[in-house]
Amino acid sequence: MKDIVIINPGLYTTVQDRGRWGYQEYGMPVTGAMDDYSLRLANILVGNDEYDAVLETTLNGPEISFNTDVVAAITGANMVPRVNGYTVPMWRSLKLSKGDVLSFEMAREGTRGYIAFAGGLDIPPVMGSRSTYVRGAIGGYEGRKLKSNDEIDLRDKNLPIEQLADRIIPPQYIPQYEDSCIIRVIPGPQDDYFTEESIEKFFNSEYEITKEADRMGYRLSGPQLIHKAGADIISDGINLGSVQVPGHGMPIIMMSDRQTTGGYTKIATVISSDIPVMAQLKPGNKVRFEKIDIREAHKVLKEYENKIKEIKDYVNSYQLNTAGMKRYNLKIEGVSYEVMVEEIV
Repeated sequence: MKDIVIINPGLYTTVQDRGRWGYQEYGMPVTGAMDDYSLRLANILVGNDEYDAVLETTLNGPEISFNTDVVAAITGANMVPRVNGYTVPMWRSLKLSKGDVLSFEMAREGTRGYIAFAGGLDIPPVMGSRSTYVRGAIGGYEGRKLKSNDEIDLRDKNLPIEQLADRIIPPQYIPQYEDSCIIRVIPGPQDDYFTEESIEKFFNSEYEITKEADRMGYRLSGPQLIHKAGADIISDGINLGSVQVPGHGMPIIMMSDRQTTGGYTKIATVISSDIPVMAQLKPGNKVRFEKIDIREAHKVLKEYENKIKEIKDYVNSYQLNTAGMKRYNLKIEGVSYEVMVEEIV
């Protein structure tokens, strides 16, 4: 048997990394993790490359057993992870032993969770990526979402497990997932196709995520947006975060599995730094749009990247600071705790 065995796959669990870049001109979608922030922090915790492949879960996570000792980290939506029935912390690297079973509940906050494993998943890359594109049956695990009894090996099994365990993300860097949020967008590229009243309405109204929301796109409901002379344009490229508005006047935000081109007007584009926030919204959640310009968007992106660098530096230094500490497992009133003790001479 392989290192990782899927007992129960959960609602929708796939293998995802940064995505399949450089092939959109041939009609191949980028795909990749919906929440870039959670993907990268999960990998940082276990010592992988930031964009290594992980398991992306949706609304409820899988049940997984292990045939080897492994270090894992769980980020993103709070699905109440448990090991052998006992709750374990998120946003921290965990040492799991052979025979352990990792399980989850339905998400209490957020929508998508990320499970990274030290050493990476032994999944063959397709066009430079291990991401799953389910609609095209490409990449990931046989081009599909995971099923019960699927097995995956780790690429690198000769890792210093003890040194990689117990690395943490500081609390101030852990996102809080709300039922309503403000998403920053850059107007255009076809905002001039809409009436002035509709543009004002778009930036001053609240929209709701409908049930038609998946990895391809989020359809919204709210005030109808009116075109000056029709919704169709000559097909052009679809960026991550493009806000398409077909003839019915309801916005659709294009996400990771979006098509490469489209023939509907786009009133705005969600900035890349806010895509992780969008990715954690679920049907019924509310969103408002805030207009910013390209210069502000670049500034926000720089701050986003600097934050991730700060986190990576902290995690690596935390590992050094705790290398000589001893770990003890305690159980109090049925709840398991790990305690780290430093000997002072």
